[in-house]
Amino acid sequence: MIRSLIAAALLGAVASLASAQGQIDTVARGAYACELPGDADVGPGRPLVERNFVVETGSRYSTAHGGGAYLRRGDVVEMTSGPRKGEKYQVMRPGFLRLLGSDGRPGRLRCVHQGHVPNS
Repeated sequence: MIRSLIAAALLGAVASLASAQGQIDTVARGAYACELPGDADVGPGRPLVERNFVVETGSRYSTAHGGGAYLRRGDVVEMTSGPRKGEKYQVMRPGFLRLLGSDGRPGRLRCVHQGHVPNS
């Protein structure tokens, strides 16, 4: 009886922690083009090609400097290994990510899904 109560309490705690961090999910596969927003002075967005990346599978990404893994929990995507390790992005809507600053707030850099990249 006590064991089952402890097990139920532990399961409840784990479920509560998981829901607090958000549901595990993925982002759309394919190329993401990153840019800083434009304004009246500079015109449309300013592409930052060096920030572009490709989501290859449900948990892998690649850049010009190598690849790594990512984890999406709720509306936050965290690069967990590779050249972007530690970077976090907020999913603003499907196919639209914004880099989070060290304060956890969305910054100016945005990355937009460009579609599927065929295997080379």
